[in-house]
Parts: sequence; C-alpha cells; structure tokens
Amino acid sequence: MVAPWWTRAGLGMFVHWTPASVPGWAPPRTPSADLPDAGRAAPLAWTPYAEWYENGLRFPGSPVSAHHRATYGDKPYTDFGREFEDGLAGWDPAAWARAFRAAGARYAVLVTKHHDGYCLWPSGVRNPHRAGWHTTRDVVGEFAEAVRAEGLRFGVYYSGGLDWTFDSRPVGTAAHMLASVPRGSYPAYADAQLRELIRRYRPDVLWNDIAWPAGTPEIRRLIEFYRFTVPHGVVNDRLLPRSPLWRTFALPGAGALYNRWERRTVARGEGFVPRKPPYYDFRTPEFARYTGPDPYELTRGIDHSFGYNRNSPPDAFLGRDALTALVRETAADGGNLLLNVGPRGEDATLPGEQLLRLQWLAEEAGAENARSTGAPESAG
Repeated sequence: MVAPWWTRAGLGMFVHWTPASVPGWAPPRTPSADLPDAGRAAPLAWTPYAEWYENGLRFPGSPVSAHHRATYGDKPYTDFGREFEDGLAGWDPAAWARAFRAAGARYAVLVTKHHDGYCLWPSGVRNPHRAGWHTTRDVVGEFAEAVRAEGLRFGVYYSGGLDWTFDSRPVGTAAHMLASVPRGSYPAYADAQLRELIRRYRPDVLWNDIAWPAGTPEIRRLIEFYRFTVPHGVVNDRLLPRSPLWRTFALPGAGALYNRWERRTVARGEGFVPRKPPYYDFRTPEFARYTGPDPYELTRGIDHSFGYNRNSPPDAFLGRDALTALVRETAADGGNLLLNVGPRGEDATLPGEQLLRLQWLAEEAGAENARSTGAPESAG
C-alpha cells in the first residue's frame, strides 16, 4: 500500500534542470499531423521537451540543430556543463523551497541525472565515457536540505533507461528509445549510482524514468534495498525491466511494428501512460489523464516542456483557471499533480512565467486556507 503521506499530498513539484537548461531551447509543440516528413519519421527529434536538446543535435535536419548552428556554431554540448556549473554561483535553493511550499506543494522531486548523463551531485561512481560530467557542488544535497527545512518531502528522479554518455545513438521514436537502453557496463553503473543516491539522501520518492537496464531480479533487489533504507518511501511505475527483444527495435521493420503498437496502446491525448512494471506504488501519466484503479500522479510542465524552453510561445503556458482547475480536479479524483518547473541554466533562477504560476497557486492556497479556518482573506 502506498505511504499515507503520499496519498494526502495533492501537489508536488518536479524540477528539470540540466546542462540543456543553458541553451534552453526546443521547438513549440507541433501536432503529429502537421510535422514535416522528417519529423513524422523521427518525432522525438522535433520534441518540445527542451531537456532533449543533445538528442536533437544528432539529427542534422532538426529544429534544434538549425538553432544551434545559428546560435552557437560548432560548440559541443559538453560546454554547457561548464556554463551550468558557473550559473550555480547565485543559486538560492531556500527561495525555491519557500515558493514551492507557498504554492501548496507537499513534496519536491529533483532530476538528479537526465538522459544526457550529467549528475547534480559529485558522484563517487566514475563515468567511464565522460569524466567529471557532474557538478562539484552537491546540488542534490542542498536541494534536499532546503525543501525538508520547509516541511516538504524530497524525491530523486534518475534516468535509468537512457544515458547518452553510454549509448549516443539518435533517438527518433519510441522503438529507438528502447533499443538505446545501454548494455555493457551501464547496468552496474546505474545500479551503483541509484544506491548511492538512496544511501546519501534517503529520498522519500524514488522516481525512475523510461525503464531499467537490467532484469526483474535486479530491480527487486534494488527496491528491497530502498524500502529497507527508507521504509516510508514510494516508488513510481517506470522501473520497467529490460527485455532482450528491445535490441531488435533498432531494425526498421521491428521498430515500425513497435511504434504502431505503442501509438495504439500507450498514447493518451497529448501524452502517455507508461506500461506497468512488476513493482511500483503509483502510476505516472504524463501530460495525460488517468482513469485506472491505481494511485496516480499526473506529471506535466507549466508549458509543453519540462526543461526550460525560452522558445515557448505565450499560449503554451497554463492559464490561471486551467492550472487551478487541474490541481483541484486531480486532488478531488484522489491523485497527485507533479507540476514541473524548469529553471534557467545560465543563472539558476526560476523564469518569470513559472514564478507567476507558483504565485497563482500560492494565492489559491491562501484563499482556501482562509475559507477552511473562517479567517478573512487577505486583500493584498
């Protein structure tokens, strides 16, 4: 049974913050029917998710590649890691935590390693392909301390299914994604890093993404270790065991068959609902509603991205009525909303469009608190 603290939470904050937050650019969301031919063949190269910037660079005809050539020339993606670290100089995690608590959040989940493999803590597990590809500052530890000081629970996101420092093949479709789950030394690396995160930070939420590079027995042992270390912790639904069949999805015929099946069985509106793994506490529909029987956490960005996208048009952002209705209706349905913010990479600040939405939620939370206590609402 999922931990009682999680079922009562209602609202959590998600933070996607990576070297891709320095360029902070992706194309606006384009309906699949309106994509150019190249985009329909490789829709993930046209994704509005700005945190996929490095993958977009691997498609010469993608919008990201065109933007990068025009803005940065032949600058390598790895240079953004140094600029990201420089931007940490003015970071104020306590200010973020106060804003999250005021908005009504009860927990916060930080992306500790996304698909580009960059770690937000000085990991003791050496990356054999990209040495020093991590912050020297313990961003994870500082973030955990700040949100817990405000009375929030703390969670870690970890990209177990993809790490482009171990497998750099371009990912254009869902089939390519599964075919790109790294093998070789990566399963041991991912296992060691996630255990390191669990031991160091005792996260209240363990939030894996995409899949896991090993089989069900390894996942079971990992979860047993987590539950022993954090008895009140909760686990999301993306620890999908790696299948030997996935390597065949790199073949055009097998990949096309899988992509057709994926569209029929997984897609829900704008987003998707992941397939069920053997072990999980709650489901994580992404930019999608959920109507199943399990506890769930609807996750989405304030715009169409998770990472910061300076190219998002004004109509991409949730309006006040839509945002407050989403929080209220998800809670009334018994679910949680994990609302994402994407900080800027160059200066470690929350963009104004996102801070405004947090302010709206804080005003709604204050008004709701006043109604429940019978106190007069603030005029200012």
